[in-house]
This record gives sequence, structure tokens and C-alpha cells, in this order.
Amino acid sequence: MMAEHSTELPDSWRSTELSEIAVINPTIDKASIPNTLEVSFVPMPAVEAGTGVINVSQTRLFGEVKKGYTPFQEGDVLFAKITPCMENGKMAVVPQLKGGVGFGSTEFHVLRPHPGISKNYLYYYVSSESFRREAEHNMSGAVGQRRVTTPYLTTRKLPLPPEQEQKRIVAKIEELFFELDRGIESLKTAQAQLKVYRQVLLKHAFEGKLTAQWRVDNADKLETADDLLKRIKQERTQRYQQQLAEWENGGAQGSKPKAPKDLSAIAADELTELPKIPTGWKWIRPEEICAQEPYAIGIGPFGSNLKVSDYRESGVPLIFVKNITRSDFASDLKFIDDSKYAELTPHSVKALDLLITKMGDPPGDCEIYPEGSPNAVLTADCLKFRLWNEFANRKLYKFCINSNLIKRQLGLITKGVAQKKISVERFKTICLPFFCVEEQNVLLQELEAKLSECDQLEQALTSTLQQAAALRQSILKKAFAGQLVPQDPNDEPASALLARIKAEYSA
Repeated sequence: MMAEHSTELPDSWRSTELSEIAVINPTIDKASIPNTLEVSFVPMPAVEAGTGVINVSQTRLFGEVKKGYTPFQEGDVLFAKITPCMENGKMAVVPQLKGGVGFGSTEFHVLRPHPGISKNYLYYYVSSESFRREAEHNMSGAVGQRRVTTPYLTTRKLPLPPEQEQKRIVAKIEELFFELDRGIESLKTAQAQLKVYRQVLLKHAFEGKLTAQWRVDNADKLETADDLLKRIKQERTQRYQQQLAEWENGGAQGSKPKAPKDLSAIAADELTELPKIPTGWKWIRPEEICAQEPYAIGIGPFGSNLKVSDYRESGVPLIFVKNITRSDFASDLKFIDDSKYAELTPHSVKALDLLITKMGDPPGDCEIYPEGSPNAVLTADCLKFRLWNEFANRKLYKFCINSNLIKRQLGLITKGVAQKKISVERFKTICLPFFCVEEQNVLLQELEAKLSECDQLEQALTSTLQQAAALRQSILKKAFAGQLVPQDPNDEPASALLARIKAEYSA
């Protein structure tokens, strides 16, 4: 077990067990409370993680909650005991309650401080990162259901200052935290504004505003989207004829190649719902710029075709939603063997494919499967979009799909009952802006330069927020070591306070 305190405590302090200064999970006299009394009700989501904020606005009748819930009263400290709520810091001091009593989740421990013990001092100690970290190491139970036990809390040591010094410490913590929280609020506001700016930037990019001057300067060189689409159609026809000839002459295995299908034009009423784009640009469907090969747009297999029992420790990697949202295709991977991969070829992924989440609010997070990555297989909630990179810049279209311009469209086509998802056929109905390759490349350079500035600012904001969090814990560490406020020789020492509590509660 870790050492309880790394520094020697002031002479007037004492190290004591939690059960000596607070009642752990006290009971109440339920017989004296009428069933019709309206009382406060606090489910786990009503306690914010890491802030001490608690919402006691929900109410229920006492008769509805007297069994199967945890009772508490004003001034108690609620301590979430289950993972991950405990690790995330779901602790709070209970404020004034409806009916004078409250009930909440059975996953709360209740700490009721004895007279002379500051409820706020107790809250700051048990919610500190160091306390939670050690409590995490002493949890019991199975993975996903691990809890801090009552016996552990009962014997947990903590440093106890004199009663008056507790008050001075709490006042100083709250003074410093007030200033710190103002700075944190400003940083989070800047993060939110940066997020908005990114979307404004993407909006301007795909409405042609970032390259407006470039188009003016290069007006005599520009290939229109219509001309480019004609070239794509000709190229598709030529490739099909070549593939067909090879197949007819026995040089290609497999089924007979399918002729390219003509795609229907986007209806006029649909175009009126889309933003205005520059002359020479065009709204298109994804199939118009996908690679000319089977399953260029595809999804993961249905659940029955890929089961957990198919997973292996090595082999062909599987791609999950988390890989896309975290832009991480190298960590915590699961695999299938080669024979299973052969069955799931239509769901396979190659390096540089666009990978898109089929679910979310909204769905459509998009990432590029990194260059040099091995062939992989999608899982059920993912979609791939293999672009014809000769005509469509995959990096640019990754940004496009991640913009609100496309996210809104994806949100409208997300269907389902238990879980809303995008189907392949519905994905093929979205509209993408399309324009000449030269302008695509110029726009990508403009966009990457501006987004790089955003990334640098985001990193600076994140770093500063991390420093603020570290400073908060440093303040608490000093507080509980007797280094935050000076000791007063006139204070009654903690030993006398403990003796008084012992005499009163052992009588």
C-alpha cells in the first residue's frame, strides 16, 4: 500500500482514520417519515465529474424511494464508489434538500462528518486525485463493476488539521480555485470558439471562398466539373471495355465485369437545399468519384458474419468505430485469420481508403486509413469510401466529409429504431461539391495551412488546461500537508478535537 502522507504533518495536526471523523453510510429513521413526503432524488448523472456540482432538483415521494436507494441529508459528502464514476471524481457536498432528506443511487457512499469536521475539507480530500488514485488501486469486484468498499473507506487514513485551520484551508482553496476556474472557463470558451472557427473555415472552403482569387487568376486554365465528369465517364467506359476484353479472352478470372451504370442527376429541388457554389463547380453523388472496382463504397459485415469468436491475436486487423474517431489504427487491435478474411473480402479495406463512422450524433466522422497499412476488414458500424484519386483528392474529401456541410446531410439519412445508422445506399445519396483537380490541390494547401494554425492553438489550449488541472492538485497537496495556510498556535489541536468526538460518539 502507498504511504499515506509523504510529508510530516504540523504538530497541531493528526493522522486519523476516516471512520473517526465521519459516519460511513449512516442510516435514517424511515418510520418517522410519511410515504407522501416529497424528497430530493439524486441519480448518478446528477453529480458532475470533477466539479463538485450536484443537481438536487429532481423529487420523488418518500414511499417510492425508501427501499432500494441510498439516503442522505444536507451536509453529507456523496462519494461515487463504482468505476468509472469514482475515478472521474463524482463527489459532492449535499446542499439543502426538499423535505430535509434525499435519496440517490446505491452506487454512492455517504460520508457524514462529525461536529468540528468541515464538510468541505472532507469533500476536497476525498475528491482529490491522489485519494482517488489510491482508492482505484484498492477497488474490489469484476472488471467494469469494481467498487470502493466500505471497509476500505472506514480505515482510510487522512490528515486532520485543527477545526479553525480546516476553515482557513477551505477558504484559501476556494479563493484559489475561483481564480483558477475563471481562467479555465476562458480556455474552454476559446476551445469552443476554435471548434466553431474550424467549421466556418470548412464551410468557406467548400463554398469556394478560400480559392476565389485563385479562380480569378487562373480563369483561362480551369477545367469545369462538367468537363471533368465527362472525362471520368470516358475513362470508366474504356476501363470496362478493357476488363471485358480480358475476361472474354480468358485473361481475367471471376465473374463477367459489369458495365458502368449511368447515375441520375441531382434533382432541382434538392439543389435548392444546398449552399451556392462557384460557377464551374458541381454537386455530385459519391459514386461519381469512387474507384472503378467492386465494393469501392462498402460497409462492415452483418453481426452474424463476424462474431467475437472469430477474433484472433494476430492476422488481418479489424477496424472499429473507435479506430476512426481516435485516428488510431495501431493500438489495441483485434484480428481475424486469412480464411475468414477471404470470406469477408467485400468488406476489406486498403491503405488510403476513407473510413467513415455509420453512427453517432451526428454520424460521419471520417479518417484516412494510413499509407502503408496492411489490408483490413471493417466491422459493422463503419463504412469505406475508396476514391478515384486521379480525379478526387482524398485528403480534401476527408475534410469535406468532416464538415457540417456533409454532417448535416448524413444526420438526415441516419435511420433505425434501436440504433440509428447510415446504410450504403443512403450514403450514396449525399451530395459532394466537385471541381477541377488543380483547384482541389490548391484548396487543400490553403486548408491545411489554416488548420495547422488551429491545431497549434488547440495544443496550446490543451496544454494550458492540463497545467491548470495540475495546479489544482498541487494546491490540494499543499493544503493537506499543512503548507497552504499558516498554523495558529491559539487553535485547539486536532488531538483535542478527536478526543471530543470520541467521547461524544462512544458515550
